[in-house]
Amino acid sequence: MRRVTPVLVLGALLLTALPAHAADGPAHRESYGTKAPYAPRQNPRDYQKPPAGFVPVLTENVSRHGSRAATDSEDGDLILALWDKAEAQGRLTRKGEEFGPRVRALLAAMAKTGYGNLSGRGRQELAETAARMKKRLPSLFAQIAHDGEKIDVVSSGQGRAVDSGNVFAGALAEADPELKPLIGPTRTDKDLLYFHKAAGGAAYRDYLAHDQRLKDTLDGITGQDRTRQAADSVLRKIFTDSFVAQITDRTGAAQAVYNLYAIAPAMSEESPDGAGWGLERYISRSDAAWFGYLGDAEDFYEKGPGFSDSDITYKMAGVLLDDLFEQVEAKRAGTSDLGAELRFTHAEEVVPLAALMGLPGSTRPATPGEPYTYAGNPWRGASVSPLGANIQWDVFQKGDRYLVRMLYNEKETAFKAGCRPVARNSSFYDLDELERCFGRD
Repeated sequence: MRRVTPVLVLGALLLTALPAHAADGPAHRESYGTKAPYAPRQNPRDYQKPPAGFVPVLTENVSRHGSRAATDSEDGDLILALWDKAEAQGRLTRKGEEFGPRVRALLAAMAKTGYGNLSGRGRQELAETAARMKKRLPSLFAQIAHDGEKIDVVSSGQGRAVDSGNVFAGALAEADPELKPLIGPTRTDKDLLYFHKAAGGAAYRDYLAHDQRLKDTLDGITGQDRTRQAADSVLRKIFTDSFVAQITDRTGAAQAVYNLYAIAPAMSEESPDGAGWGLERYISRSDAAWFGYLGDAEDFYEKGPGFSDSDITYKMAGVLLDDLFEQVEAKRAGTSDLGAELRFTHAEEVVPLAALMGLPGSTRPATPGEPYTYAGNPWRGASVSPLGANIQWDVFQKGDRYLVRMLYNEKETAFKAGCRPVARNSSFYDLDELERCFGRD
């Protein structure tokens, strides 16, 4: 999350609201935003069976890397500098006295893991998703092994995405050693899986850097009184009131505490005895939910559905949607020797792809002048693109007919409105119908 010094609230941005259930549960999942660890959304036993006579011939995915360490130590360094000063002055709360050592231990664990690298939990997330894929399609992987078809693994080239591909492929090979020689080395395609930093993302990068409406909207959302109230509430759990009053950028300091809270679950395996880091002790559920909302608002406008009169945040994901279709079309044409196409990337690609495809939660952009709120929009980072998020297409054949089933975070998911399944409430779509629906025919 960017650090934003509070500004005056824009007149049109006064009504941002927390979700009614912001304080539900022992650790409200939404408050972690896109740092939420992965969990499959459906029991595999409940998956629909394909129509009679159809057999699986291909599976493909787009997966975000798994849980990871923070990308740098900036948040920890910022808050520890304040903590050290407060300790020297005797102005820590009783709870705050425990905070500094916990943060130092977390930073040490992340440094050992490598900033930005997959954590133990991240590796487990990817391996378990791979095992479920193999179990979901046993006849497909048996056929791949029998026919010597290839399993292609491709990543953005960033370390955590490369590692995610390797872990995923390794889990498939462990589940069936006959697959191992068929799995190619993880290759890099930045134009496909790091498009926000490639040539195709030039206009998008200009939007992030220079769009005044984007800046004003995010500043207005962050600059609400609720942000200042939440910031003071967070800091007063750690520091005495007199010390908090001296902090120049209280919002930035509180966001640093929130960011550490949000990344801590991703590092749970590296915590003492795997018991967790306990950083939820230093931020109330309602304050975590508010900072989670601010992070979601930023991701919504910078990566997701964005403004209703612009597709700048997700148009560039077309290269990835094209590739999903092209793999199925090549299979139908008999020009592909692939049994599985496995892609590993980042939230900056998964979130725009979800918006472009009209996946659940990503169907409603914000009207200019009416800011994104939890009360008015279903988009949630923890659901749209948690760590380890994935979109999977399973392809089935019967004669010259091909069907596609989509899983979104391993839940059978309908294609966008206007796409007709083979039967009412079916999860299976004729490839010809999908090509029509997405304008590819």
